[in-house]
Amino acid sequence: MPRIARKEIIARARRVVIKIGSAVVASRTKGVDGRRIRALADDFAYLREKGIEVIVVTSGAVAAGMGKLGLTERPKTIELKQAAAAVGQSTLIRMYERNLARHGIHAGQMLLTGADMHDRRRFLNARNTLNKLIGFGVIPVINENDTVSVEELKFSDNDNLAAMVTNLAEADTLVILSDVEGLYDKDPANKDAKLIGEVNEVTDEVCRMAGGSCSALGTGGMMSKLTAAKKAAATGAACFIINGKKTGNIRKLFEYGEIGTLILPCGEKMNSRKHWIAYSLRGKGKITVDDGAARAVLAKGRSLLPSGIRAAEGSFEAGDAVEICREDGSIIARGLIHYSRHELEKIMGRKSSEIEEILGYKYCDEAIHRDNLAII
Repeated sequence: MPRIARKEIIARARRVVIKIGSAVVASRTKGVDGRRIRALADDFAYLREKGIEVIVVTSGAVAAGMGKLGLTERPKTIELKQAAAAVGQSTLIRMYERNLARHGIHAGQMLLTGADMHDRRRFLNARNTLNKLIGFGVIPVINENDTVSVEELKFSDNDNLAAMVTNLAEADTLVILSDVEGLYDKDPANKDAKLIGEVNEVTDEVCRMAGGSCSALGTGGMMSKLTAAKKAAATGAACFIINGKKTGNIRKLFEYGEIGTLILPCGEKMNSRKHWIAYSLRGKGKITVDDGAARAVLAKGRSLLPSGIRAAEGSFEAGDAVEICREDGSIIARGLIHYSRHELEKIMGRKSSEIEEILGYKYCDEAIHRDNLAII
């Protein structure tokens, strides 16, 4: 895309998700930095004045609780992390509420778990709540509900949560605040490292530029930010990774646009429901397809028929999400399966016209209908 695209993207922004990491708002020994929250609230108010709706995905509850509990390093057990989050969450939301109130803006707390995203009804309920808050002029402040989340229901990190919220909110822009300027071509600790201003697509080559997290407070790193950007791009949202520790950087981004790294949205936007299938649902199994079925799904946009299925793994029932893989193991898509594993193993490799004869009944001709299939 031409250079002007960056300014055009910023000019078109109407609903923005801003993800704030622990490294941006907290220190190892002093908990959450109230001055950073104040500066960020000023930037949010600035965006509101420009007519931009703001949704905040924030880390920091555990960090806020660490100070109260006298902890000097990030909790390593789920129980201790949940205790720190329970103590720290009220402090965190109070800081946002107090600083936004200076501008006559209310904060609305939303705590989400993976289950809220996996279940379609809860997902839509969360979307309705989000839209109502925005309609009342409230800035939603979203965090993972660490006090009740368990490993199988976690988002892995708040970068991933922010990508899911971008789809949930149908936002056009995701801004990820980091403790570095953006994506570099190598470890930014190297003096000759160069900032990458624009990324057309998050490829393996781009991912190799990303290092791990060096923060004692955060769980993510540049790799998780790129993964989140890729998921957001699939919804048609642009993603900016900028330094959130520099006061006024959000304002600077939306005034001039020439900071950080921009990950451009995908050319072909995935609709919200297919994005939910691809990235929010937890897969219950895996099915392997032959080359002909893979081509039909990828190149022709067709449904997956039983005849193209070669193997099935996992414990899944009709309606569950499964991964669709080539015979070399690479994942090409995710979808909602029409048959259980037990049923599928009886009909895979067979024609759709034979399903009723084999099972004694037939739900439909397709193992996965194209309307319930999302290319990854």
